[in-house]
Amino acid sequence: MASENKILTRLEGLKHKFEETGQQLSDPDVIADMKKYVALNKEYRDLEPVVKACDEYRNLLSNVEAARDILLNEKDSDMREMAREELNQLEERQPKLEEEIKLMLAPADPQDDKNAIVEIRAGTGGDEASIFAGDLFRMYSKFVEKKGWRMEVTSFSEGTMGGYKEVVLKVSGEKVYGVLKYESGVHRVQRVPQTETQGRVHTSAASVAVLPEADEFDVEVKESDVRIDTFCSSGNGGQSVNTTYSAVRLVHIPTGIVVQCQDEKSQLKNKAKAMEELRTRIYNIEYQKYIDNIASKRKTMVSGGDRSAKIRTYNYPQSRMTDHRIGYTIYNLPAFMDGDIQDVISHLQMAENAERLKESEL
Repeated sequence: MASENKILTRLEGLKHKFEETGQQLSDPDVIADMKKYVALNKEYRDLEPVVKACDEYRNLLSNVEAARDILLNEKDSDMREMAREELNQLEERQPKLEEEIKLMLAPADPQDDKNAIVEIRAGTGGDEASIFAGDLFRMYSKFVEKKGWRMEVTSFSEGTMGGYKEVVLKVSGEKVYGVLKYESGVHRVQRVPQTETQGRVHTSAASVAVLPEADEFDVEVKESDVRIDTFCSSGNGGQSVNTTYSAVRLVHIPTGIVVQCQDEKSQLKNKAKAMEELRTRIYNIEYQKYIDNIASKRKTMVSGGDRSAKIRTYNYPQSRMTDHRIGYTIYNLPAFMDGDIQDVISHLQMAENAERLKESEL
């Protein structure tokens, strides 16, 4: 019963916080402060499922007590039989509900709900690495489509034989970062390259970095701290893209961060997209400290300072994909490269949830 009380105490405390937050949201001073209002509104929405679980749990404990009381004191055999059946159902539900609640109460990554900026870069392996970076880009494009999310390419540099030396994209939708964050790290490919005439298997690699997108309430960037350069876009897009100074490069003077966007024909749109990415990169300097801290405890996450960590191997001759963090292997590489990656992400999420539960005190 001690552990039940511990869970209930935590739930009651959060329910009280939920009610307080609801009252604060109707305070005119809070409504006038947009930054505070947005933060409180998010907190309120995050607490809603916890409050629902609190009510269900309290109700379940009360019904267990009532059913046990009937079994002990009721003379009518039909009533006792009904109580026994109900108690069996309740006792089957209780550990499952407790597990769900413990997971809700375990500290989650505060950025999971955000959109994401994804960078794919060709690593070792020359032209073949660029081709593989292009394959990963296609894989994520297909996955984004299956999830019903939205994807925009903000900048790219094409490989000489196809694919990309580097491509940066923004993915928007529900809980995007919470799903895509597991993709950060080095992806290694073993296959006969299109550039190989002898038919030998080569190993090359591409790195993926996934950053939670910062919104304007997370970080303020002063215009005076940013140098703006404009230049002609390169790559496909017709004459207007290649001949007008529509591409934008932003240099953040205090940090030295450089971002560019050449996706749109309009310089204004490119500047707006580049500013979004700049905010994200500045925000992630601080967020990285959090990532490095949890990465030391959780095998599912790769520290930002350890971009060289190999997370996956894609072996084409054996049609095999292995995720090295959890030792998970599938033998249907064509489907995986076609965007069917949710299964491995689900396994990584389960592994991380187990680690989160270990960290929590419940």
